[in-house]
Amino acid sequence: MAQVVLKNVTKSFGAVEVIKGINLHINDGEFCVFVGPSGCGKSTLLRMISGLEDTTSGTIDIDGRDVTGEEPSKRGIAMVFQSYALYPHLSVRDNIGFGLSLAKLPKAQIKAKVEEAAEKLQLTHLLDRKPKALSGGQRQRVAIGRSIVRDPKVFLFDEPLSNLDAALRSQMRMELTDLHAELGATMIYVTHDQVEAMTMADKIVVLNAGRIEQVGSPMELYDHPASPFVAGFIGSPKMNLYDGEIARRMGCSTYGIRPEHIALGTEGPWGGTVKHIERLGADTIVHMDSPEVGQLVARIAGDRPVRIGDMFRAAPMTGKEHRF
Repeated sequence: MAQVVLKNVTKSFGAVEVIKGINLHINDGEFCVFVGPSGCGKSTLLRMISGLEDTTSGTIDIDGRDVTGEEPSKRGIAMVFQSYALYPHLSVRDNIGFGLSLAKLPKAQIKAKVEEAAEKLQLTHLLDRKPKALSGGQRQRVAIGRSIVRDPKVFLFDEPLSNLDAALRSQMRMELTDLHAELGATMIYVTHDQVEAMTMADKIVVLNAGRIEQVGSPMELYDHPASPFVAGFIGSPKMNLYDGEIARRMGCSTYGIRPEHIALGTEGPWGGTVKHIERLGADTIVHMDSPEVGQLVARIAGDRPVRIGDMFRAAPMTGKEHRF
């Protein structure tokens, strides 16, 4: 386990600067998630920490040691990619232990480490199978097992669940958070999915165009977003954000209110006509056209009757408004 400290880190490809002066402290044993839209620099930053991308300027410290110019193999990290990168001709046992075999560890030690990792990941009954006989979730667990046996100081995950279906992603999120709790290891995880970030992280780093927009716990970012960008990215459905005349009336540059903080009824400052309905079971998402604010999204109880064409008044809940 180790702290990871980035000091004034930049990365340029020719004349294009893609990482722009990142300063970040990740604590020992923390589950830190880098989140942001495609092209924000999150995967590049992770690859810089791993050593797979050079650092143009600044320093990267792992466990109190400057590793900025060191090879990936000397940084004490293990990386799990979106693609499982398993050897199809090797068994699960041999895939997990492959790196240890290359390091010429004694066979008894390799066997013990592989079996310990397999037990943690519920792979013991699959050790003699080949990757083609595994599900996507099982293959990803094998890739994680290959990292665990190396006893790294820091685990790095680059969108590891993107190839899984929704049910498997949900299951693997729980398995990864359980694994983090069991290992107590420092983990850095990249995703574009804010739901993954909110459900897994101790600390979220929101990136935008190569810069950090905000760092904080999931609920800090949800309750106190520092900018309209963070407000619109964290939360599902995203926050209603308005500028122009309505923001000026509210005394700010941009005014925001989350869909779950809007009451629909017969009273409120904004009128609206229901144009689209998303029924999610426990909740219903209502999309409305409002002459006062334009597009308006509200979250209501799933069993509340509502139809396209219905008209409501919308009232933002006191104390839940955001002014930027």
